[in-house]
Amino acid sequence: MTCSTDHKGLLEYVRKSTPPPFLLKTYMLIEDPATDDVVSWNGDGTAFVVWQTAEFARDLLPTLFKHSNFSSFVRQLNTYGFRKVATSRWEFCNDMFRKGERELLCNIRRRKAWSNKQQPAVAGAVAAGGQESDEDQRSSSTSSSSGYTILVDENKRLKKENGDLSSELTSMKRKCKELLDLVAKYANSEKQEDDDDERPKLFGVRLDVGGDQKERKRKRTIEISERASILLSQSCK
Repeated sequence: MTCSTDHKGLLEYVRKSTPPPFLLKTYMLIEDPATDDVVSWNGDGTAFVVWQTAEFARDLLPTLFKHSNFSSFVRQLNTYGFRKVATSRWEFCNDMFRKGERELLCNIRRRKAWSNKQQPAVAGAVAAGGQESDEDQRSSSTSSSSGYTILVDENKRLKKENGDLSSELTSMKRKCKELLDLVAKYANSEKQEDDDDERPKLFGVRLDVGGDQKERKRKRTIEISERASILLSQSCK
């Protein structure tokens, strides 16, 4: 009887001194600097952040957990007492899960199903007799709600940017039309002037009998050039 008791005590000691595989694998993922752009510790190392959920589920989860379901990963975190501590990003915290303190993982235990006795709740007083699956469902629902809010905000931001770009495009089209109209007007005025020019021709070439015509043409060219420069500069702003 004593030998059996000692054996059970040894097994219990080993169980308590060895972190659960899920926590070890998660810790390994976060500690790997090669994946910092996807998942990493927060600034003070008291929580970790999944920066890119799609890449995390597709590329990292299958390497250690043999699945690619981000929701299942979040539910697993909930069963070990992790909390989502930010609404704008997927940041998870547990007092015993910290950067550089791997030995604390042994203090994290999987939540057991509720018994008939009243148990303390993380988020407040909860009636006795519930099961951990209910807690998982509530946590999953909260996470889904937060994710939906993020998507809605992102959609609003993209719509605003799209509206701004449409306004800029409309303005540029208007400036280009004004520039083309200016060039067409200049070409028409040149043709009209040539038709109205009464100077004599020699072998099809107008004889320059006065400098007034040339001076007017020079001034008009300068004026049109300046207006075109203004339109181009406005289009590039």
